[in-house]
Amino acid sequence: MQKYYQSMKETQVDTNERTLEELNKQLEQTPGNVELLKKRAALFYKTGNYGAAINDYQKVLIVEPQNKSVKTHIEMIQTILRFTNTDIYASPNTNFDPWLE
Repeated sequence: MQKYYQSMKETQVDTNERTLEELNKQLEQTPGNVELLKKRAALFYKTGNYGAAINDYQKVLIVEPQNKSVKTHIEMIQTILRFTNTDIYASPNTNFDPWLE
């Protein structure tokens, strides 16, 4: 059973890498394509590469400044980073944490 799950995980990683390569190739040809940027940002988010996801979402906002979906995704990633990257000396009170503000 362990081998099955390991195999599934490796397959998913390979699929994500191929998809990322394809998106990168397409973005080289059409660098301002908002839909491709959204797809790549979603893939970065899915794989945990939050910094790259925010960068792509920010590029989308330059073209579509009123896009509420993209703004929501950025806020969600920032919230995830706020909770996962707390300093060991930070207060456990997440409503008021001077390290995060």
